[in-house]
Amino acid sequence: MSISRSTPARGAGGGRGKAAGREPRPAYECDACGHQPPKWVGRCPECGEWGSVVECTVTGPTVSGRVVSSRMPAEPARPIATISAAPARARPTGVSELDRVLGGGLVPGAVVLLAGEPGVGKSTLLLDVAQQWAASAGSPSLVVSGEESVSQVRLRAERMGALDDQLYLAAESDLAAVLGHLDAVKPGLLVLDSVQTISTTGTEGVPGGVTQVRAVTAALVAVAKERGIATVLVGHVTKDGQVAGPRVLEHLVDVVLHFEGDKHSSLRMVRGVKNRFGAADEVGCFEMHEGGISSLADPSGLFLTRYAEPVPGTCVTVAMEGRRALVTEVQALIGATVAGSPRRTVSGLDSARLAMVLAVLQRRTERLTLHDREVFAATVGGIRVVEPAADLAVALAVASGGLNLAIAPHLVVIGEVGLTGEVRRVGAVPRRLTEAARLGFRMALVPPGCGPGNTGAGPEQMRVIEVADVRSALQAAARASAE
Repeated sequence: MSISRSTPARGAGGGRGKAAGREPRPAYECDACGHQPPKWVGRCPECGEWGSVVECTVTGPTVSGRVVSSRMPAEPARPIATISAAPARARPTGVSELDRVLGGGLVPGAVVLLAGEPGVGKSTLLLDVAQQWAASAGSPSLVVSGEESVSQVRLRAERMGALDDQLYLAAESDLAAVLGHLDAVKPGLLVLDSVQTISTTGTEGVPGGVTQVRAVTAALVAVAKERGIATVLVGHVTKDGQVAGPRVLEHLVDVVLHFEGDKHSSLRMVRGVKNRFGAADEVGCFEMHEGGISSLADPSGLFLTRYAEPVPGTCVTVAMEGRRALVTEVQALIGATVAGSPRRTVSGLDSARLAMVLAVLQRRTERLTLHDREVFAATVGGIRVVEPAADLAVALAVASGGLNLAIAPHLVVIGEVGLTGEVRRVGAVPRRLTEAARLGFRMALVPPGCGPGNTGAGPEQMRVIEVADVRSALQAAARASAE
């Protein structure tokens, strides 16, 4: 890095050359005080001297007009093969479904952001994680609550059976006090509930504001990386279900998880949105109960209804939640004929896709009149299915209810419906059929090109039939019901 006081001669056109060496570029410096303004001025803005700013040549990078000098790094770069990956190995939390989403567990020094609506169970889940970590990881865990007192957290821990001598509780809202607790406890896991309630005196803004949340998160990330503390931050969400606060909050952390669930249902799901240590499309299933929260290794049974006799208006499909296949029942009820605009009500389904399916059925099938009848469609168990692969199941459920034709209970239906009535291909058909066969389904309707002869899909005990359009799917379902 060097600066020459001689004024260089400008070339024709002033363009930069493409020579192998870096071409010097003009800069300006005050002879009196050394200040480097971004452009030439008659008076130095730093010392006030007139005529002291001269043009010089800079051969190194600049930031805001100032030269950035190089320095020796704290640790030299090493060949990648000589670097050990052991410090970054994930450690299981003891909660199997959370470990599934995280990619094996929590990595020391990693920062996880868990966001969800109020009351969905974030604090309950993380208190269970902290207790499991304290009991098995060999290092203390620290839960810092900015919204509840330590007595309130203790009551929840008693109800869950999550008491452990290595689990520490603190109620703080100041970042300096949180750092003091880290110095005293030296935990291996820190749970901060929530990041919007913590503030620091060195930053302007109110607690929970953009400036405060950004500063607190950046400080906690730096401490976690320096000390190797696995950190879980609880974040609030907006009315749209997005993480509240600045978008940069999601870029600062290593993992972003969304905790989802209906308050009227016991089912809860943790969905991975960002994960630097594993797959970002995994989903973990949990069940809320009086004793707390527990993992659901096999949740498919929650989304099915067992009938003594086949009932019209029901159809079974297989939805993909991340990499997990979930056998789900779709129900439809066709109401009476009404004057004016009939209602179209959905629960757990996409209302726009239901309207499209109804239009296709009205146009492409016979003996089915829907334009003046109320239609109600829902999923079972509180699961939300919005992927196009459920279109064919919705169509058959509506047609079954409208024609009073019960679909065979051993039939599962997979496929996307197009506007011309064709059935389109969807992804992960082999995985869907394997899950359906495991639960006892013996027959499946799939899009063209997804049968065993094309993709290798379909277990041996399952009969797989390819259907080209909605009309052929209705005919195949009617034949299956008659068998």
